[in-house]
Amino acid sequence: MASIEKRGDSYRIKVSCGYKSNGQQVTQKMTWTPDPKMTEQQIEKELQRQAILFEEERKHGQIVSAIKFEAFAEEWFEDYAKLNLKSTIYTKQRQLTKRVYAAIGHIRLDKLTTREIQKFINSLAKDGVNEHTGKPLSRKTMIHYLSFISTIIDYAIKMDMLSDNPCRRVTIPKGSKKERKILTIEETEEFFDLLRTAPLKYRAFFTLDIYSGMRRGEMLGLEWKDIDFQTGVIHIQRTSNYTKTNGFYTDTTKTESSVRFVKVPMEVIDVLLLYKDEQDEERIKLGSK
Repeated sequence: MASIEKRGDSYRIKVSCGYKSNGQQVTQKMTWTPDPKMTEQQIEKELQRQAILFEEERKHGQIVSAIKFEAFAEEWFEDYAKLNLKSTIYTKQRQLTKRVYAAIGHIRLDKLTTREIQKFINSLAKDGVNEHTGKPLSRKTMIHYLSFISTIIDYAIKMDMLSDNPCRRVTIPKGSKKERKILTIEETEEFFDLLRTAPLKYRAFFTLDIYSGMRRGEMLGLEWKDIDFQTGVIHIQRTSNYTKTNGFYTDTTKTESSVRFVKVPMEVIDVLLLYKDEQDEERIKLGSK
């Protein structure tokens, strides 16, 4: 049950949130100041209401006061991310921790406010933050940072440690837009002209890439059995990726909806067949040695 202590014109409400593993009691405190116009009876009634609300909010948060954002994020990486995330996504999340931990890693979960998170996100929109270009980070990158913080807090809510996610009230600055370089029709035609004299493997790769629009990992994950040479239909169902930890490895597609069928012109199939024949000849030569 909450204990209440009068301190001048305000009241301190304290509730017990259990004990740490070493037997030390964990408590949470809040200060409530009544409106000067309230009567003693109104103050007493509202004080009891505030105490009940505070106790209800904290009764599931035994370890909130004892853990900081960085420490809990590391628990998330160990207990959830390692078991559920793809290696590429896990690695990308890890890359975000340097800036996040430096900015808010020292703050307790229950003390992390929208203002603190907004301040960090705003800092990413300043010139010089991007060490390679000297410009602000792109808006897309800022969203990645906010999403990472929000994911950690959502996990704390799921673990009954918090009841609210302050990230929901954060606004992403405009940031800098990264201009995409897209080939014009003329540039594409010129590129195809250059490919005619290039090694067959490059002709096959880039011709298929331009006509199919596949991601790089999807292209590298293709196997000959995925291609129907009669109909020109290609089944995209895996990716080939690389991380420093795992090296090169085959994985499922980025999302379930990424598993799909793509139809390409037969002129693309003709190039792929030429490359397949070249590979088959190379295997025969190696086998005969």
